Amino acid sequence: MKLTVPLLLLVLLAAAGLSRAQVKSILPRLSRPANHSRIFYAVMFDAGSTGTRIHVYTFIHSDSEELPILDNEMFHSIKPGLSAYADSPEMAGHTVRMLLKMAKKTVPRLEWKRTPLVLRATAGLRLLAADKARVLLEQVQHVFDESPFLVPDNSVSIMNGTYEGILAWISVNYLTGHLNAQTKKMVGILDLGGGSTQITFLPKLRKTIESVPVADYVARFDISNKSFELYTYSYLGHGLMAARLATLGALGAEGLEWRVFKSSCLPKKFRDEWSFGGLTYQVSGDADGYAAYKRCYQEVLTVVKGIIHQPYQLEDSNVFYAFSYYFDRAVDAGLIDGVQGGMLEVRDFKKRAKEVCNKMTKYPSSSPFLCMDMTYITCLLKDGFGFKESAVLQLTKKVNNVEASWALGAALDHFHNLKIH
Repeated sequence: MKLTVPLLLLVLLAAAGLSRAQVKSILPRLSRPANHSRIFYAVMFDAGSTGTRIHVYTFIHSDSEELPILDNEMFHSIKPGLSAYADSPEMAGHTVRMLLKMAKKTVPRLEWKRTPLVLRATAGLRLLAADKARVLLEQVQHVFDESPFLVPDNSVSIMNGTYEGILAWISVNYLTGHLNAQTKKMVGILDLGGGSTQITFLPKLRKTIESVPVADYVARFDISNKSFELYTYSYLGHGLMAARLATLGALGAEGLEWRVFKSSCLPKKFRDEWSFGGLTYQVSGDADGYAAYKRCYQEVLTVVKGIIHQPYQLEDSNVFYAFSYYFDRAVDAGLIDGVQGGMLEVRDFKKRAKEVCNKMTKYPSSSPFLCMDMTYITCLLKDGFGFKESAVLQLTKKVNNVEASWALGAALDHFHNLKIH
């Protein structure tokens, strides 16, 4: 006679001298149905322009829940980004292999074969020559194929910029509880990366959708038994590092070994090397500290003006969460706490940009780009997207102790197949 596990436990517990009541009090907990709730994992790589990040998510899925519950996130990042290894692609594979070791320590061994492993590259590889980007991705794919994890079809790819904004929107609204709530009240997102910047929100007025310049600014999808029509756009070349290049007039420039790129946004006596995307530039200041903000603003205005669409009635649509370099530079400028974040008005960026630019010699030499970056953020928000100076933004790095990133939305998309269009 073959005993089932619960029956075998019953025999052993009875043999130990326990009463029937005592046995009953133990068995229900030991024999809970396996499908009551289950724990599963996802490993998501964010290959950005300035770093490669790994997110290992632990989910709990209950039969009663449309969306799984996020139980935990393991996060780690390595600099520089994969695009910096364009001429030594084997280093890209090494970077991913190092981060995968952390995933193996986080995901139980028995779960490796059913835990999906996905890498999405963003603006850093979008800006790279196609053949160099392809070789980098092939290196990553080789590392993935050697790993013990589940490697889905199309597990390594360059992600469309629109998806980046939409998935970040899903992440933040999931973490704030809006996706599961019985309401259409959502938060918007502003993501400022190194190579690109994204804006995504749920418009309250139909005219916001109807007034877009092209259909690419609108995305539709279903999730959690709800349908959404979002205003969303990703501006390639308008991330913070790419904007530095444009402000310096260094985009696509040749003769980098002998040319010096100057800007009024840098301290007058500053001269150094600066690297981005695998290239190194000689840069120097061109300001005497007097009215530097005005001159700097004119420089960055040429990078922003007329390129970025201003949505109709932006102010009335949503509370906006701003993260990535919006958060980092606000911390560097002393506007918010580096852990808690905080609420800022657009005019707060403007005021601090003026202070930094007009008194550059008083700010630490470790932040020579602070004037340029704060001025660019101010210009991007005001003259780019069209926010009023009184507009309030929620600056954050984490939401409920989870990184504000598109990666969580990508994990949810993998499990739910949102069919974004």
